Amino acid sequence: MGPRVTPRVLVLRALGLGDLLTGVPALRALRRAFPAYEIVLAAPKELAAPVAASGAVDRLLPAAAPGRAVPTRLDWSGPPPEVAVDLHGKGPSSHRLLQRTGPGRLLAFAHPGTPEIAGPAWTAEEHERARWCRLLEWYGIPADPGDLRLPPPGAMSPAPGAVVVHPGADSEARRWPAERYARVVRGLSGRGHRVALTGGPGEDALLDRVLRDTAGGVPAGEDGGVTVFRGGLPFERLAALIAGAAAVVSGDTGIAHVAVAYGTPSITLFGPVPPRLWGPPPGTRHVALWHPGPPGDPHGREPDPRLLRIRPDDVLKALSDHPEVVRP
Repeated sequence: MGPRVTPRVLVLRALGLGDLLTGVPALRALRRAFPAYEIVLAAPKELAAPVAASGAVDRLLPAAAPGRAVPTRLDWSGPPPEVAVDLHGKGPSSHRLLQRTGPGRLLAFAHPGTPEIAGPAWTAEEHERARWCRLLEWYGIPADPGDLRLPPPGAMSPAPGAVVVHPGADSEARRWPAERYARVVRGLSGRGHRVALTGGPGEDALLDRVLRDTAGGVPAGEDGGVTVFRGGLPFERLAALIAGAAAVVSGDTGIAHVAVAYGTPSITLFGPVPPRLWGPPPGTRHVALWHPGPPGDPHGREPDPRLLRIRPDDVLKALSDHPEVVRP
């Protein structure tokens, strides 16, 4: 007899940081359902640290595609997975990608293009966390959409007690204007808060615009009123910063989900996507600012009109009224 081969579960979620964190409840449900299996997650290699922090995945299989597209191939090797799970999409592209690995079972939403999959129906108006938990529940796997928290990071915060302000977002439609973030920074500094300004890779020019629009009202630097973190922090350092922050202010982007994962008070500015689809869990710790209106394009090239209806004073008031934000 040859060596015993560990059975494997292959999960596809080749998306961004926020997508990964909203998928943590489903990943943990799979971990509980298949305790003796190796859980392999097909996701971008840049997410290795948060994937490990989830405690639900044994191995990352690097996989990515531009935007929110489905990867064209997976570098799967060895025997077929006993189970494949589509946490990426609703249609034939992601289904067929996983089917090419020859899984014993494929758990996925039903679609007319893949009639051989007898999964549940896709619902557009459904929160992202609940959607994937419902998929697993349909297949008899209990899943809790509230199972979101990550364990405390091991590192110390590089700016303990600061209010983290993150002006970036993946699309212009979800990017509040730099001058408005600058007004928030000025207001926070004027109230005695230390501010940490963060940006992702390629967003240094945006941080410079925020600092310029701050118009010399507060100093920048490690010992000043604003500490600037350029270039996109490695996840371990970002996690420490967020976990040790007084609050996080951002648009609807990955860092808002990091705040939820570490239980840090947050103010998230929504538009065009409503918080009922991507927002934080209910309660007082995480505040979603949102003005309802006609559907918008989440990938548009201009800030969404709903987002622009949020004013800097709205953000500052939400922070001052927040019951869990520690005052300086």
